[in-house]
Amino acid sequence: MHAPDDFSDGAKGQPPRHILTPSTLNRLVRGLLEDALPLVWIEGELSNVARPASGHLYFTLKDSAAQVRCAMFKPKSGSLRFKPSDGMQVLVRARVGLYEPRGEFQLVAEHMEPAGEGALQREFERLKAQLDAEGLFAQDRKRPLPRFARRIGVITSATGAAIRDVLSVLSRRWPLVDVDVLPVPVQGREAPPAIVSMLRKASTCGRYDVLLLTRGGGSLEDLWAFNDEQVARAIHASKVPVVSAVGHEIDFSIADFVADLRAPTPSAAAELLVPDARAQLRHLDQLRQRIVAIQERRLQARIQRLDHLLTRLQAQRPQARLARDQERLWQLHRRLLAARTVEITQLGVRLDRAHARLLTQHPRQQLALLRQRIEQHALHLRRLIQHKLEREQLTLQQTARALHAVSPLATLERGYAILFDAEGKVLRSAQNIAVDTPLRARLADGELPLQVTKE
Repeated sequence: MHAPDDFSDGAKGQPPRHILTPSTLNRLVRGLLEDALPLVWIEGELSNVARPASGHLYFTLKDSAAQVRCAMFKPKSGSLRFKPSDGMQVLVRARVGLYEPRGEFQLVAEHMEPAGEGALQREFERLKAQLDAEGLFAQDRKRPLPRFARRIGVITSATGAAIRDVLSVLSRRWPLVDVDVLPVPVQGREAPPAIVSMLRKASTCGRYDVLLLTRGGGSLEDLWAFNDEQVARAIHASKVPVVSAVGHEIDFSIADFVADLRAPTPSAAAELLVPDARAQLRHLDQLRQRIVAIQERRLQARIQRLDHLLTRLQAQRPQARLARDQERLWQLHRRLLAARTVEITQLGVRLDRAHARLLTQHPRQQLALLRQRIEQHALHLRRLIQHKLEREQLTLQQTARALHAVSPLATLERGYAILFDAEGKVLRSAQNIAVDTPLRARLADGELPLQVTKE
């Protein structure tokens, strides 16, 4: 029996034999496989998935015609974002190798993801690179948001949690802003064309200062409507700034990159769109205090200068002139004090008016004004109806008088009569009327029975 890796002559004239052990052969084959094949991507169906106490993951990857055994060792297996199970279609990045103790061909997986999600991610990266190359993500084309937006259009689902969060934050921070909810589906096949259509309408109607495109969180597939190329181009073509707030803080979409501003959540987007009313009131109060302080410093400086001039006048002028000048100085002093008081009062009035204007925009105040306008319109409508009825009644009376003027009854009132025969026919001629024929005469105030006595 020969020793392992023994080189010896066989039969006379035969070349020497290179004898290997199974372990040596497997080691050589493993080295050849690992050197010849780098990391590869392979897609297939999981089966025989097993995770022993060691934390390693063992499974078989198969298709309709073949299968290959696979292993995924810790910590790679512990970082998976999903739970692998039999029958799942996955995409695996792995090294090709050989399990030496058994001589079995296998793959050592470095990364694994659901096959559908991997395809979506590749499409996401492709479209992102394409639109970036076209300049749709360029920072120099992004427009600043208006500091005080008067009307905001929110493009989202009308029943989702995102719109409730946005409306709550906007009403709390800046009740002066008008918000229109522009409902669209936010996932599924019908979502991208609906979003594109709404973006075009909202950006061209001239009604909005800024648009917010938003929805809550979800999987990559749930958020895919916001990775649509046509949606991205519609955002880029918008005539008004667009803010994108899609999903959670860790979620990024193509819409986020194209929009003029990306917010991590719908609530954060609402905070970026409007200022804080309480902070603005504090800022106005600080400005008022600064103005008052500046005016007081100026007044004190002028008073000091007047005192200095008064001292000089008292030292250089006769007493009488000094008295007159002193009186004049005191008058100027009083005028300055009065001007200071008036200016401070005016500033206070302006601040109160600004505060009152802010309060008048409160929904309760607006509702009262709308009720008053409705009552005024109702009173005006009743007056118009009454006036219309009076004109129609006058017209009816005039028509009645005109009809009465041409009525046969008016002729009867002047002394005329109308004769009727027994059948009620009007007699128009005295011819052929027999004696004793009964007749009726219609007068203005009634009828008389008549009888012909002679022809």
